[in-house]
Amino acid sequence: MEEKQKNLRPWQQKLHTVIYEADTPAGKFFDVALLIAILLSILIVMLESVEDINEQYGNFFYTAEWVLTGLFTLEYILRIVSIKSPSKYIFSFYGVIDLLSILPTFLELIFIGQGTRSLMVIRSLRLVRVFRVFKLGRNLGEGAIMLNALKKSIPKITVFLIFILSLCLILGTVMYIIETPEQGFTSIPRSIYWAIVTLTTVGYGDISPATALGQTIASVIMIMGYAIIAVPTGIVSNDLINNASFGRKKLHTTQSCPNCSQEGHDYDADYCKYCGDYLHPEKLPNS
Repeated sequence: MEEKQKNLRPWQQKLHTVIYEADTPAGKFFDVALLIAILLSILIVMLESVEDINEQYGNFFYTAEWVLTGLFTLEYILRIVSIKSPSKYIFSFYGVIDLLSILPTFLELIFIGQGTRSLMVIRSLRLVRVFRVFKLGRNLGEGAIMLNALKKSIPKITVFLIFILSLCLILGTVMYIIETPEQGFTSIPRSIYWAIVTLTTVGYGDISPATALGQTIASVIMIMGYAIIAVPTGIVSNDLINNASFGRKKLHTTQSCPNCSQEGHDYDADYCKYCGDYLHPEKLPNS
């Protein structure tokens, strides 16, 4: 059921500007402080996994994590109360990530264990807000061009991968016939594994040919590996150059819609391109 829209009160408008936008000094300060808190929380989770450090500072980490979780919970609540349609934020990408970032700490009270605490690293996903803080949103246009190039490259790369898999199947079978089980070629699947590792130039060294013929084939595969790696790069680069000719998108502001919290609006936009709501309620007379 669609929520009934209502005008934001003056204090909600100010809160929305601080929390959702980075064009103002207060908004930028809030986002920078939020990013620092997220990094600290991730660092704590990482340090807790080191047994020696956790034994010495475990109580401090526990307290700090609860303090940070409290701040994140407060931030989540403030984000909900500072927009016209809370459900649009709650079920948005950022809203889901924000909720998942605070749940593990509360779940620990229920399950009483360390297993759920490791899930708190999901907070690293919230670092995508750095695009707003440092005005990197202008680079999202280039990112869209690259994404479009990757999509157009999928059919070509799929055909290429099918060819590579067929090649590994053939080479793995040949090596299974040539080499002996004592060298690690105990089955065709294991021999195919060796072919993949060799063709990609990874070279774990757990399986290696001993016969002269096997070593010759391995040498050919290694040389082929260098050429094969260059093929997908060439395919994507070609599509990337072709897509770049379509031009650049207009620069976007960090203005966030007070109704649906969506971003990515043009600098001269007055209305949200997602829900149609007015983007500047602070300019309207109070009602």
